[in-house]
Amino acid sequence: MRSLVLLGALAASLVCPTGAAFAQKSGGILHMYHRDNPPSASIHEEATNSTVIPFMSVMNNLVIFDQSKPQNSADVIVPDLAKSWAWSADGKDLTFKLQEGVKWHDGKPFTAKDVVCTFDMLMGKGENKLRKNPRAYWYHNVDHVTADNDFQATVHLKRPQPSLLTLLASGFSPIYACHVSAAQMRTRPIGTGPFKFAEFKQKESIKLVRNPDYWKKGRPYLDGIEFTIVPNRATAILSFVSGRFDITFPWEVTIPLLKDVKKQKPDAMCTVTSMNNSTNLILNRDAPPFDNPDLRKALSLAIDRKAFIDIINQGDAQEGGTMQPPKDGVWGLPDEVYSAIPGYGHDVAKNREQARELMKKAGYGPDKHLKLKVATRSISLYKDPAVILAGQLKEIWIDADVDIIETAQWFPKVARKDYSVGLNTTGNGVDDPDQNFYENFACKSERNYTGYCNPEIEKLFDVQSQEKDVEKRKKLVWEIDKKLLEDGARPIIMWNRAAICMQPYVKGYVPEVNSVYNGFRFEDVWLDK
Repeated sequence: MRSLVLLGALAASLVCPTGAAFAQKSGGILHMYHRDNPPSASIHEEATNSTVIPFMSVMNNLVIFDQSKPQNSADVIVPDLAKSWAWSADGKDLTFKLQEGVKWHDGKPFTAKDVVCTFDMLMGKGENKLRKNPRAYWYHNVDHVTADNDFQATVHLKRPQPSLLTLLASGFSPIYACHVSAAQMRTRPIGTGPFKFAEFKQKESIKLVRNPDYWKKGRPYLDGIEFTIVPNRATAILSFVSGRFDITFPWEVTIPLLKDVKKQKPDAMCTVTSMNNSTNLILNRDAPPFDNPDLRKALSLAIDRKAFIDIINQGDAQEGGTMQPPKDGVWGLPDEVYSAIPGYGHDVAKNREQARELMKKAGYGPDKHLKLKVATRSISLYKDPAVILAGQLKEIWIDADVDIIETAQWFPKVARKDYSVGLNTTGNGVDDPDQNFYENFACKSERNYTGYCNPEIEKLFDVQSQEKDVEKRKKLVWEIDKKLLEDGARPIIMWNRAAICMQPYVKGYVPEVNSVYNGFRFEDVWLDK
């Protein structure tokens, strides 16, 4: 049995980096700007940190990544609603002993039945139906879940899957209440978390208030959190510099903007990380013109990845495959393997010459250009590289206009393949191959936006998923990653790096280096003022 207690995390939270003890202060409202309007408040129905960041603190998981550790991994998973867990000898049953005395925000008791209801909902078996279920494939290996008694639940798997616990630690994996409808969770979510939902004014603000009956005694320290929706990044940054906001929206401070922040507000505490978010191409393989594999390959060959990194991040970003590259990432390809893959080396002139030959083969050339629209989401993280992509495609006789889509429409649009080519970013819910491969590249996954399907590679997904030896698993993961790049499954442009900045009086928040989804419980955050 692996049984962890919260004493270690509590002790860590009472010590500053220098080793000196400090006393947390209770009270105050944390003010953060939000980059755009969340499509809904229901974490299980959305695929964006625009929902996770404001609403993760309303919820609890069975387990969670230690919020004081910057790198997510299986080694830093700690209890949440589950106080302990144990695997069966055959690795197919995972039993959770649950916290007692936990109440939902409306006063009803939390029990093992809520765990069962959550899994049934995600697996499409329950009465509570999700409108969207972007991570259904996370749980394709779950056979069923049982409530052994009020405070014990067991997840029964079809085959061993050691990384299931890692998936359950994500901010994307909260437990929902049996008695609260999926429809209500979209607008007025009920959780067990440190903060209670108070208000969501569309395109204006989100307000959370302290849960006075939170089951973790002494938490949270804050009286509440207020998110103000400010879509214009420059306006938001200026408001942070002026003191209107205590903390920026995570990783919205680009490397160029970071220099301005540090110049105008030198006491700001800013951390740059990789955030496990890649900029990539999505190509609709099921419709002309990209049902033609030569044209798909030509687009991938046309990309000058270093130019993206230099222009957008002033050189501070990474090239990599479908898994986040090291050292921030745990599973990414070694550089010598990555750079040897056709199209991913640094000889851009050679790559583009090959691309032009493929364009000629498809009937295009200097006198016959391919005209298309590059669809992208209406936030700067998407729009800025989309403009660069449109410029680079001219090198292979493609005339592209950028088609900007509002956040609420973006994910439904790409899910139904209502696009030809898209400039996308993919944030991995957790830095684990099971999440990335099954969610983004499995034939039947809702989040497989490109329609890529390779049954032989998918068999390898299951092989690596069952492997307990980390080093053996890594080699399998690298083999899969290499093949996905060679197949042009979802051409990777770069792995983004950016900053989150805080006022010097914001304490207790630790930015994560390989997640944009898992570090926003905010129960340990306090204001030293």
